[in-house]
Amino acid sequence: MSGSGLTVLIYRLLMTILAAKELATRLWAGDRQAVRARLGLLKLDKRGDRIWLHAASNGELASVRPVIDALLAQGRRLLITVNTDSALEMAAGWELEGADICLAPIDLPGPTRRVLRNWQITAHVTLESDLWPIRILNTPGPVLVLGGRLTARSAKGWARLHMLVRRMLARVTYLSAQDSASAERFAQAGLLQAAQGPVFDLKALYKPPQSRPDAALEQCFDRAETWLAASTHDGEEDIILAAHTKALKTRPALKLIIAPRHPNRANEISRLIESYGLTYARRSSDDNPVPSQVYLADTLGEMHLWYALAGTTFVAGSLTDRGGHTPYEPAAFGSAILHGPDTSNFLAAYERLTGANAARCTLDADALCDALLTLDTAEKQAKLGQAAQKVLHQDTDLKGLLRDITTALDA
Repeated sequence: MSGSGLTVLIYRLLMTILAAKELATRLWAGDRQAVRARLGLLKLDKRGDRIWLHAASNGELASVRPVIDALLAQGRRLLITVNTDSALEMAAGWELEGADICLAPIDLPGPTRRVLRNWQITAHVTLESDLWPIRILNTPGPVLVLGGRLTARSAKGWARLHMLVRRMLARVTYLSAQDSASAERFAQAGLLQAAQGPVFDLKALYKPPQSRPDAALEQCFDRAETWLAASTHDGEEDIILAAHTKALKTRPALKLIIAPRHPNRANEISRLIESYGLTYARRSSDDNPVPSQVYLADTLGEMHLWYALAGTTFVAGSLTDRGGHTPYEPAAFGSAILHGPDTSNFLAAYERLTGANAARCTLDADALCDALLTLDTAEKQAKLGQAAQKVLHQDTDLKGLLRDITTALDA
């Protein structure tokens, strides 16, 4: 067996193991529609060519909405696939004429080929770091990657399957990287020079959803006295709760919303909150937030509600080694931005924020507490939030990107 064949075999074995776990979970939950989607067994009612557009989850899906709207306006039909139920619900709520939406198939030959055949796929568009080799290698037409992101850690992981990765990247027609470092890593990994597009951060296109917190929920929170810890990970809540406990001594009305990246950690976080002697309410239990010092937003797809309610946002994933999450979303709501030291996922954006003093970097619980005590009025929070909005306003040539996309799709 050749080295390339062995690499493909290893990849398929790994995917088979992951697929078995996913399918078993869905079957146990009785979600047969999801199982059919994961196996590529869904079929459309109306025939016709489609572009397959894939977004991993809510953030990626929201960022690409302007591109989706533009492609549909051109009269193109889309199959939009996602990896999560919350993203599926979000896309379905858009009621897009000309687009079908379902969970993505497992990246194995059988499910992938069924989707390509059943939906008459002519091209594939995928976002950021969600590149699936079997899907890309088998797509009959152009393959586009928008906002491509490849971290140093991911590049090391890719190196273990370098022959498969080079084959996959050789099939990419057009790739617009999220940042210059990612663009360089993609080139080193095998992306052809002819496929290298300009650096373009799709998340800079983020527009807040039209839906806002309902009046009853909004009345539970004083925005100036509310701060959000957005997309927290294991190891971060402890620091955040320590900062909140200390800040309450000076700002007793201060309320914290914790929105974990993975809501299935809610019980663990609840126990941690209790260990600090803080009162709390849970979104999933429909608890009343008013009498509580901490509101645990243990749901998916509602982050925009918490941005709207919080005058200050701590962008998590930045106190650990996860590279930090997007600053574009809290900035769009005018929320003052705090973050930890690890911002490698959005390095260029955070460098701009730092250079303009439009965000605060907090290294530990004491620094986070100090920032909260400094940002103690609506006016101070709005000033910092508006500064972030201004700095992160990217003079993105969306029309230029759409011209590139159209050219690649029609090649």
